[in-house]
Amino acid sequence: MVHEGELDRDDVRALLTFHFKQMRAGSPRDACHVLDLDSLRDPAIRFFSLREADRLLGIGALKTLDATHGELKSMRTEPEALGRGVGGRMLAHLIETAQEMGLTRLSLETGNTELFAAANRLYERDGFEHCAPFGDYKPTPFTHFYTRTI
Repeated sequence: MVHEGELDRDDVRALLTFHFKQMRAGSPRDACHVLDLDSLRDPAIRFFSLREADRLLGIGALKTLDATHGELKSMRTEPEALGRGVGGRMLAHLIETAQEMGLTRLSLETGNTELFAAANRLYERDGFEHCAPFGDYKPTPFTHFYTRTI
């Protein structure tokens, strides 16, 4: 089941801390755009957690860029839940939420090293296509940008 909010739950905070540390350790400083806990509280961002009973499986966020364009942020699966389709389920929920909000395009920024290979496969399988940087992002040799009409 997907829940909105939950930024103050201990398991969510622990997964976000893990995500933040891993992204900082595996990304060049100028290409790392991971959001910390306080940044995820921005009113333009909707944050979600996916649970099985009370067990946290994954997280994801949707940021509104303008009236029709959104950005996927902070998608992460609990390490123990990898390979169970958590990323695909969260992605489907974020797309459905964006459509309900009236958004017609979703974009995202991610890395292009082995650390990000599974995420890149997920986005490409779901119809996201490579695109130019959007918003305030700058191109780097480390970064992939994707977009998709929804």
